Amino acid sequence: MIKFLDIYNQDKKLHRTILTKIDKLFKKGDFILGNEVNLFEKNFSKFCGSKYAIGCANGTDALTLALLSLNLPKNSEVIIPAMTYCSTAFSVINANLKPVLVDTEYLKSTISISELKKKITKKTKVILPVHLYGSVANLSEIKRIIKMKKIYLIDDCAQAHGAKEEISKNNIKSVGSIADISCFSLYPGKNLGAYGDAGIITTNNKFFYKRIRKLRNLGSEKKFIHELVGLNSRLDTIQAIILNSKLKNLSKYNLQRQKIAKYYNQNINNYKIKKIKYSKYSVYHQYIILVKDRSKLIKLFKEKKITFGFHYPYAINQLKVFKNDFKNRKYKNAEILAKESISIPIDPNLSFKQIKFITKTLNEF
Repeated sequence: MIKFLDIYNQDKKLHRTILTKIDKLFKKGDFILGNEVNLFEKNFSKFCGSKYAIGCANGTDALTLALLSLNLPKNSEVIIPAMTYCSTAFSVINANLKPVLVDTEYLKSTISISELKKKITKKTKVILPVHLYGSVANLSEIKRIIKMKKIYLIDDCAQAHGAKEEISKNNIKSVGSIADISCFSLYPGKNLGAYGDAGIITTNNKFFYKRIRKLRNLGSEKKFIHELVGLNSRLDTIQAIILNSKLKNLSKYNLQRQKIAKYYNQNINNYKIKKIKYSKYSVYHQYIILVKDRSKLIKLFKEKKITFGFHYPYAINQLKVFKNDFKNRKYKNAEILAKESISIPIDPNLSFKQIKFITKTLNEF
């Protein structure tokens, strides 16, 4: 069987180092926001090229904390793409703000710039693009659009650890250093994943940094001194140990994902299959193809013992929880992704033989 993602195989060389450090932690006992958390925050901000990083409990909280830090009026509008994970929309609602949906680009996973322009109103306070599948939204263009407006840019980088954007000629920046605030999930299946829930936020703004540090720790920087109504959303030290160990391999594994994606791009040739377009410096968290008869391909994958995934089977407007909020509204490109997309294996440790077998199976479909 070809596994979709084999985390054990990916990390097995690190296990001894991780366990040794955890053993030392048991003796020390600083399980919450310990020294290893501070070290991971420094290491990750350096990796992204940002000034600051704040660890938190998960990616959903990262988005919620980022939005709360802006202290916006209730029901201020936050523009998000119609195709993303539910967390993007839920974080907006949990921050007492209103999500406004914008369709994705045709055959792309990122927010449509032309549609985004149409949705900006006086109530718009945040643009929240998502770098879905590791493909980077056009942040530089969004920044140009909102330059003279009082609108913040917060990006959802849950699937884009190490991805980059060419801001201008010879100026390439890492995701996590471009927006006002950037939010990462460190869920186990991500390009950089913990062994449980975890998240991290990056920013170049000292005010946001200090405010988010308090918000993630029940509004407190010092014990029993609560200056804000915050969340209990702290990164625990065990996860930081794991993440510090794994961060060293992230660039290498991202490069391997890019090589696998290049092979798929060049060698999957079947008129029944459409390949979506990724940004130039994508890190391919998922490799997505579109097929009309998805059930037939699923049956073939099961016969060939190739595991697969859905990212995601519903656009935000199609989720039951939002049935009334976006009633009778259509987001054509996002809905095509939901209906026709299937994620194929892009584990960085796939063998060439396995990659060829997956490609051959798709070409014979």
